[in-house]
Amino acid sequence: MSERPEFTIRVDQNPYLPAGGREMHAIVTVEARRPDADDDGPPAEGGAAEIIIIDTSGSMSYGGKMAAARRAAKAAVGVLRDGVRFAVVAGANRPRMIYPQGERLVEASASTRRSAANAVGRLEAAGGTAIGSWLRLADRLFEGQDGAVKHAILLTDGKNQHESAEELDAALRHCSGHFLCDARGVGTDWEVAELRKITSALLGGFLDVPDPKDLEADFLAMTRSAMSKHVADVALRVWTPQHAELRFLKQMVPAVDDLTAKRRESGAQTADFPLGAWGSENREYHLCVEVPPGDIGRQMRAAWVKLIAPGSDGAGERELASGNVLAEWTDDEARSTRINGRVAHHTGQSELADAIQEGLEARRDGDEDTATARLGRAVVLAREVGNEQIAGLLDKVVDVIDPATGTVRLKADVAKADEMSLDTRSVRTVRTARTRKNDLPPAAPPADTPAAPPQDAPPPQDAPPDGPPGTPPDEAGS
Repeated sequence: MSERPEFTIRVDQNPYLPAGGREMHAIVTVEARRPDADDDGPPAEGGAAEIIIIDTSGSMSYGGKMAAARRAAKAAVGVLRDGVRFAVVAGANRPRMIYPQGERLVEASASTRRSAANAVGRLEAAGGTAIGSWLRLADRLFEGQDGAVKHAILLTDGKNQHESAEELDAALRHCSGHFLCDARGVGTDWEVAELRKITSALLGGFLDVPDPKDLEADFLAMTRSAMSKHVADVALRVWTPQHAELRFLKQMVPAVDDLTAKRRESGAQTADFPLGAWGSENREYHLCVEVPPGDIGRQMRAAWVKLIAPGSDGAGERELASGNVLAEWTDDEARSTRINGRVAHHTGQSELADAIQEGLEARRDGDEDTATARLGRAVVLAREVGNEQIAGLLDKVVDVIDPATGTVRLKADVAKADEMSLDTRSVRTVRTARTRKNDLPPAAPPADTPAAPPQDAPPPQDAPPDGPPGTPPDEAGS
């Protein structure tokens, strides 16, 4: 059994606010590292369960999609570790078990992997698309896998035409928090917004696969990534002082995803946000909290972030890492107007994703003025944040006249695959050379940065000392 990852939290911010200032922004970087740096062993705790869901609707019979899906599913099954519980499901108007027979999971072994591959080889395309019912079957199959890293791969080539939007939404509400799901859309007849909604609800990612021949490599990468996860059901707990408000929490790396609506109350002044399963990796989050204004010179903890996971015995929870978001009011304009580099970078990337999605929607609706303005803004932002991939994709949708000002002209003819690729990848963020340089922690905090309050610090003078043991300095009041 391999050792569990070691987690760390780093907070990047400008802690200084002007007189009357209330809004504090911070980038919270969470990193997990395995001491042995080996991701090939079994998960640290709880094991793993994997379900592969293949769209077998009639449209999959065209363009070589079904043959490519069979190859991809076989490849994914082939890299499942021994002992991983798994199943393969075919999705159409109704889902059906491909392997094993009956609604159950089986442990991966040389024998079961071979049997599953044989069953996948018999897949044929027929029927419609009802993704919500596929996810509900996956949810039933995952029942009883407590403590395991539960992950599903979903492949589709079309719109969710054979159930209502309300039925899909109900399925997502039912499945949310139960398992993770990564999705792929093959071809150009599926809906980007639909897969974005599904994977956001199920804490996964999605991508377009315009050419079916690329499915096999993509399925291998997704399955290997799932096998590298070692801690399930991680959450970020955010404490805020009394009279403060957490405005938003967004995942920024590896992709933009607003987690604010996933908030679960966990205490009088705390909320938990699910982060899914983790291996050796790092992710970045943009946190914004609004605090009551303070007097010049006052220091406070604007937020306290803790990474938590279920206890190894299945009861209680354990703390993996923690960090502070600080605030200090100052009349020094140079300090209060300084913008933290990471905050600026991720603010730009979030705005870039919004601009692309709004511009493409306006283009589909025939609103050329809005489409031109928003996609022109996206050109400027892609340049500012150094996202060269997005800049290249924008070049396939607009003619760039002046990249500095965002002066563009909509192209008359745009391949549907190019538009979908831009829409899909609009949320995929990048680290520039500048932000990568900041990945190493400084040897010491800058001299003008207020020190983080120690965990055992007494409450501030304006907070009654009546908080429970381990209460952060401002939690008892303020």
